[in-house]
Amino acid sequence: MNTKGKKYHLLQVIIRIIPIQVKSAPWNCLLENCLAIMNGLSFALAVVATQNLFDAISDAVAGKAGYRECVIQLSLLAAVTFGQQIINGIQNFHGIGILLPKSGGKLTELIHKKVKRIDPVKFEDTDFLDDLNKAKEGIRAITMFCMLVFACVSFYGVYFAAIGTYLFKLKPVLIITLLMAFIPAMLAQIVNVRIFADLEGESAPLRRECDYYQNTICDREYFKETRILGAFHFFYNRFEETLKILTGKIWKAERKVALFQLMLDFTTFAGRAVSIYMLFTATMSGEITVGMFAAVFAALTQVFAIMQEVVKQHMGNMNRDIGKVVNFIRLLDMPERTGEKGETDFTKGIAAENISFSYPGRDTPSIKNVSLNIADGETIAIVGENGAGKSTLVRLLTGIYCPTGGRVLVGGLDTARYSSSCVFKGISGVFQKYQRYKMTLKENVAISDTTIEEDSNKIRRVLEEAGFEKENIGLEDMLSPEYGGVDLSGGQWQRVAIARGLYRVNGLIVLDEPTSAIDPIEETKIYKQFAHLAEGKCALVVTHRIGSAKLADRIIVMDAGRVVDAGTHDELIARPGQYAKMWAAQAQWYERG
Repeated sequence: MNTKGKKYHLLQVIIRIIPIQVKSAPWNCLLENCLAIMNGLSFALAVVATQNLFDAISDAVAGKAGYRECVIQLSLLAAVTFGQQIINGIQNFHGIGILLPKSGGKLTELIHKKVKRIDPVKFEDTDFLDDLNKAKEGIRAITMFCMLVFACVSFYGVYFAAIGTYLFKLKPVLIITLLMAFIPAMLAQIVNVRIFADLEGESAPLRRECDYYQNTICDREYFKETRILGAFHFFYNRFEETLKILTGKIWKAERKVALFQLMLDFTTFAGRAVSIYMLFTATMSGEITVGMFAAVFAALTQVFAIMQEVVKQHMGNMNRDIGKVVNFIRLLDMPERTGEKGETDFTKGIAAENISFSYPGRDTPSIKNVSLNIADGETIAIVGENGAGKSTLVRLLTGIYCPTGGRVLVGGLDTARYSSSCVFKGISGVFQKYQRYKMTLKENVAISDTTIEEDSNKIRRVLEEAGFEKENIGLEDMLSPEYGGVDLSGGQWQRVAIARGLYRVNGLIVLDEPTSAIDPIEETKIYKQFAHLAEGKCALVVTHRIGSAKLADRIIVMDAGRVVDAGTHDELIARPGQYAKMWAAQAQWYERG
């Protein structure tokens, strides 16, 4: 199902997100609505209390009532006003201080779980990355949007119903003047919905660019290279240019909204003027008392102020947020990668049957008609120049990506047919772009298995097997200067990443060029150690340094997405071909080995 061009109308959005919001924090949503109803009733009660007070004062002036009656009515009005402020304060604290962060956490969890079920190949699609950025923006917006919906129904709905009934009994025509102010204002806001929805669609990719350029200027990962190469001004200019384009689009949208808002102000003013005139004539003709006039005058002032708040502020915020909320819904509606349940049996090895693969948005296949079998206990090395398709082939052979043609069997399971969680079970790997988690050394290694308590002895053993040597660092030490810990060298981090891969129970283990920052001699030592650890398992070694490849049982040579040669190191070196050329070019690296 393609959700990219699907339209979501306001009512559809409300119907869709209210259950999501309620599910994220059910008791808090119930409390929020109860407080809103009490708040709305307190505002209506204040109008009645105001009328009673002015009527009591009027009667006292005319000698029909005493001082005691005036004090009683004043006390009742004060009590209603005080209670109204207490309820309003509790509601504001609960909404912003409790409901918003609690719901935001649950909605973030919902997005994370959804992303986990989306096909990983989507992360190669720029449009998907934009959609993901938009959805993240919608996490806060969806709770604010729902709180406004709750307010419109529970607070404003109750308040306007009570005040409307009061005004109708007093003078029915006053209801018409309220509609005169309300309906045109609503129409103006409906037009605004489209403006901000379009703005959000255009802003997301620009926002991602701004964030990226800002990271290149300020982030710890980039600052050394940025400063040393004198690239600060280059990235700052890019950031400034993109920000100008983004703010320009926002300014144009806000200008359109301001024009509609001006129409709203004129309409509201006209409705209020007519209402006050009608109220004045009714008082002068004796239809209503002076107390009623004072109460209704104050009520109309409050009604129009609240109406402006609803239409200009809350409806305006809803219009601004609806684009972000829709993007949140679109992500939830994206198709997921599903499949049957099954158990991998690595005694059956790995089989690729005439597979091809193309990345999203690219016409040229990255993998073309590749067939390959890896037997149980066999170590295969995949070599080739940069861009030959080595890493893509590994992602296909491990089930991360599904082929666009042919099929891959991992431990007997078809990766396109069985669920990814079943396929991944029993696979471990160390990849070229390994992560440096800002956690303890212990957590960095044992992160793959959180279902059982970390085995400290096993962690020490795999660290030793990976060649990690840092006597002054303990398992509980934080590996992050930002959090009061220490940092490691590139080579030490690589060994931690290798230990992480070894810690996970596996029947297939992959090394996808994880030693790029280590010199060829040291790299060879690591691969020899890896070959020993991979004995009896299916193993994949990916490298462009072919000196390490000769440790494998069999070597696959790739070029432009195809397998162009295969055999042992001795077989490949004995015949002319790409492998022999690569070996000749790199042989001097290993002369001391």
